[in-house]
Amino acid sequence: MRQQKQNIRFASVSFPLAYIPRHRLRRKEEKQIAIFHCPIQIIKRSIGRSAVAAAAYRSGERLTNEWDGKTHDYTHKPGVVHTEIMLPAHAPPEFQDRSTLWNSVEQIEKASDAQLAREIEAALPVELSRAEQLALVRAFIKDNFVAAGMCADFALHDKGDGNPHAHILLTIRPLKPDGRWGPKCRKVYDLDSQGNRIPDGKGGWKNHREDTTDWNNRENAEKWRAAWAAYANRALEAAGRPERIDHRSYERQGIDKIPSIHMGVAASQMERKGIQTEKGNVNRQIAADNKLLKELKARITRIYNWTKEQAQADHPPDNGSLVTRLYEAQAEVNRNKARYRSGRIKALQENAKLLAFLQGNGITSMQELYEKVTAMNKDYYDLRGQIVKAERRLAVLDERLEMCAQYDRCKAVRQKLDKVKPRKREQYQQEHRAELADFEAAERFLKDLKASGEAITPKAWRAEAAKLTMQKDADYQEMRDMRDEIKAVESLRKTADRLARDGQHQQKENER
Repeated sequence: MRQQKQNIRFASVSFPLAYIPRHRLRRKEEKQIAIFHCPIQIIKRSIGRSAVAAAAYRSGERLTNEWDGKTHDYTHKPGVVHTEIMLPAHAPPEFQDRSTLWNSVEQIEKASDAQLAREIEAALPVELSRAEQLALVRAFIKDNFVAAGMCADFALHDKGDGNPHAHILLTIRPLKPDGRWGPKCRKVYDLDSQGNRIPDGKGGWKNHREDTTDWNNRENAEKWRAAWAAYANRALEAAGRPERIDHRSYERQGIDKIPSIHMGVAASQMERKGIQTEKGNVNRQIAADNKLLKELKARITRIYNWTKEQAQADHPPDNGSLVTRLYEAQAEVNRNKARYRSGRIKALQENAKLLAFLQGNGITSMQELYEKVTAMNKDYYDLRGQIVKAERRLAVLDERLEMCAQYDRCKAVRQKLDKVKPRKREQYQQEHRAELADFEAAERFLKDLKASGEAITPKAWRAEAAKLTMQKDADYQEMRDMRDEIKAVESLRKTADRLARDGQHQQKENER
């Protein structure tokens, strides 16, 4: 009876109360993170785009651009479920008409490289009803843009494919109090320490240009994206929903998870048609990697907490032989289950693995098992940190290399634009709109990178990416090898559970 009680005290598996709720809550929270998607772009005339065309496409209407005489008809576009224009108090009432508003914008902008409008696209929480989504978008626009003096034209799109979203077109040029368009920037004279103008040596005065509004400040992108997350979360909370969104990256949130890459329109359409793409394959691999990280984290956390609890328990003096008795109990279980030859072979293999694990690590007591699992736990977190860090760096390098390739691919098209005769320039821009947009995006990216002090070194980036990939693959293999050790400890835990049940049953029999 004393021997039974010894086994019972050792084998009773009572997970710490603080452990199970945290684990369950974490799993629940992972299912309750709604999608965050909020890109911001500028509609520019320099790459053949127009504010009227953008408004027509997003609203699903037929609009004529009076600046170039072109008509844009999107009346057959599916998925446009709501359109609306919101104006500041001093805006002309006639701007409620979409054609009047955006043609006014086109007419006031004279330059061939004018910035015509700003667009913000936001993924709508599918957990909200249509009325709740509409109220969310209206509140976000009113407080962040209309209140600042911008005219806003927005449309809700929903094709029923689980991807409802809002397109918000905003004016860039400010309106004067009388409702007329004001200047985007003004000339400001440079002053010396005495407050006097500084001669430029050419009969004039040194000066610079300043924006009349702060709408183009770089920090606005972060501010508006954070605001969308905050407004969406308030709407979800008001609707009684547990889901939340976060505009920050996994790294900024402190989440050790590998972020997927942005698919883009073309790749997404191909994937929906069942055609695998390179970006889709990358995301599938990232999903598999995150699944492995999550699986091993859950399993190693369970056995870590179990061994810690058992090592701290009050065991009898002969606890040095307890793990051996666990192995013997496991062998007995396997023998009882092995009725057929194949079963006996499998049981012998399982016992051999378990014994090899115990002997190979010199484990004869629960304290030693706990120390082994603690080391495994540390190794896991070290490897995970290295893998996630490598993946994030690889994502940065991949983006840089992609932009370099995009720049080189579209450079000839952009150079040819400068040689095209003025009367054929617009037609050329329309025909090569995609390439020109790609070139401009790549050029801007590389300029910003260089301005930040980063050298443009594609060869070095490729070499670094290759080295990181090799190291990451080696780390993943090491992490996969952990599975055998984890399974061995889990086998011990299952045996302990069985001993606990048998001991409790025997104790009840004795009490009777």
